[in-house]
Amino acid sequence: MATLVTFHAHPDDECIVTGGVMRKAFEEGHRVVLVVATRGECGEVPDFLREGEELWERRVEETHAAADLLGVARVEFLGYLDSGMMGDELNGRPGSFWTADVEEAARKLAAVLQEEGADALTIYDSFGGYGHPDHIQVHRVGRRAAEIAGTPAVYQAVVRESRFREAMRRSGIEEPPPMDGAVPESEITTEVDVSKYLDVKRAAMRAHASQIPEESFFLSLDDEMFAHAFGTECFIREGHGPETELAL
Repeated sequence: MATLVTFHAHPDDECIVTGGVMRKAFEEGHRVVLVVATRGECGEVPDFLREGEELWERRVEETHAAADLLGVARVEFLGYLDSGMMGDELNGRPGSFWTADVEEAARKLAAVLQEEGADALTIYDSFGGYGHPDHIQVHRVGRRAAEIAGTPAVYQAVVRESRFREAMRRSGIEEPPPMDGAVPESEITTEVDVSKYLDVKRAAMRAHASQIPEESFFLSLDDEMFAHAFGTECFIREGHGPETELAL
């Protein structure tokens, strides 16, 4: 049994970009660990929060529900505050992940990697997928943590732009805008077929109901387009490739 650790910025990120490989690893008998940097305090505040409930409380609850579906054995939050979108005044508030000392945060994550004897770690690419400060920080902190812990395989989760743009076209968006930060497809080293786990992946998205409502792009796609957009999860593993599996 190997151990896969997936490191994410906010609740709900895990099911969108790595939900398939998480469930696949679980189904194949491996241990799956989810580490989240923040509790997503800056997310959209839904009108169905319970009286007195804070958004972060609901998002933590949703994370555990999604994790159960994805086969996660352990969920850890590093305890930083959501930094908001790039340029938001909250970027610089004390305790935000964006202002965290990279070395200090990396040692927190490395402690989990070492405790678990992690064989592989997923993070994001250097642009954080779409330029969110917390996603960029996941890249920086994750790479350093892997160095400290000696984690042998590090995968940067990325989006294959062509798949998403085609899904947008077929869903009625005639000329989808370019995706900020999309990497050249030639840089993708690892493509994992997760089509067997799409029902679970969609269910995990639904578990994050405060941020991914039924009318969202993610859940409004029909089965064919959802499979087209989400049936393959893509990564960059520097110095390696091409691969069709994570190194577990």
